[in-house]
Amino acid sequence: MKFPAALIEGTLIKRYKRFLADITLSNGEVITAHTPNTGAMTGCCDPGSPVWLSHHDNPKRKYAHSWEMVQNSQGTNIGINTGLANKLVQEAIETGLVKELSGYQNIRREVRYGNENSRVDFLLEHHASKPDCYVEVKNVTLCENGKGMFPDAVSLRATKHLRELIEMRKSGFRSVIFFCIQRQDVTTMSAAAHVDPVYAETLELAKKSGVEMLAYRASPIPEMIELDKKISVKV
Repeated sequence: MKFPAALIEGTLIKRYKRFLADITLSNGEVITAHTPNTGAMTGCCDPGSPVWLSHHDNPKRKYAHSWEMVQNSQGTNIGINTGLANKLVQEAIETGLVKELSGYQNIRREVRYGNENSRVDFLLEHHASKPDCYVEVKNVTLCENGKGMFPDAVSLRATKHLRELIEMRKSGFRSVIFFCIQRQDVTTMSAAAHVDPVYAETLELAKKSGVEMLAYRASPIPEMIELDKKISVKV
């Protein structure tokens, strides 16, 4: 996925109120940008870090800039915009990168499902030999010593989605939890049990119930970002 326009470089001053960040642009101007990430962003929001922003001309927006990418102290680029995860996954499915999800004739987005009033990110339909497939996408930015982890903050919603996937699998459908890793330095993927032990326990139950687990990582650069490598999931 190419960014519609070149990203704007800056330096992070601070992130605050979850959705806001003060940033110094390369010309010295200080701006406030929207932060499209509800998580803790551990290791991704250290003051002084190089960051990249998109600019939007929509006059209805309160903040014209959105924070898209950061470079940590080890020099790793990390995509922090959780809103891009679904786009990256859909693109990877449609281009045939994700072999496990190929062969479906139709992709539907944000379809209501389950008993807990949820919306699934993708419903893949009409495969010649496989049942319809419910896919939940989770964006990953947390990494320690090469191990990608999710979530980076307690997430009741993410645990609910696992329960929904378990029930869909029991009903005879395919169910997939898809970890979209927006950084290059991840070699394995697992639940962040130290952050959210309930999610980790539910993920283990999901695996035992037949829920499939996929993880693909991206190589973010200021011009574009796309998934390019499958990563093993350890539960």
